[in-house]
Amino acid sequence: ADKMKGFAEGADDYITKPFSLVEIGARVEAILRRKRTVTATEQQSLTFGSLLIDPVRREVILNNQIVALTALEFDLLYCLASKPGRVWRRAELLQEVWHYEYVGAERVVDVHIGQIRRKIEPDTNQISMIQTVRRVGYKFEPTT
Repeated sequence: ADKMKGFAEGADDYITKPFSLVEIGARVEAILRRKRTVTATEQQSLTFGSLLIDPVRREVILNNQIVALTALEFDLLYCLASKPGRVWRRAELLQEVWHYEYVGAERVVDVHIGQIRRKIEPDTNQISMIQTVRRVGYKFEPTT
C-alpha cells in the first residue's frame, strides 16, 4: 500500500528495507542515464543591448554589472530570452524550467518573474523586457 501511495503521489522509484548499496548505486546510475543532456545550441550566450545572458557561466550582465539571480531565476530568464517574442503559458514555463508538472499554483511563476523584473528592468513601473500577456503568460521582448 505504501509503494502504491508513493507512486500515486509522484515518486519515480521506491526502495524498501533492507536494501544493498549495490542496488542503490544501480538505481542512481539508471536515473543519471535519463538525465537531459545540454546541447551546444542551448549553451549560446544571448545579448540584447546592454543585457548579456551567459548560460555557460550562468551569469547575467546588465550595463557591465553582474546581476545576482538565483538558479531558478536564471533558468526562467534564459528560457524566456532564448525565444524572444514567443508567448509562454505559465504551465509551459513550469514544465520547461521546473522540469515537471508543478503541483502547486501556477502563480509561482508570477512571483519569480516579479523578482527578475526588479533585478533587470531599469524602471519596474515601466516594464519593457519581460511583458505580461494577460490571461496567458509572459514573453520576452528585448529592448533596442
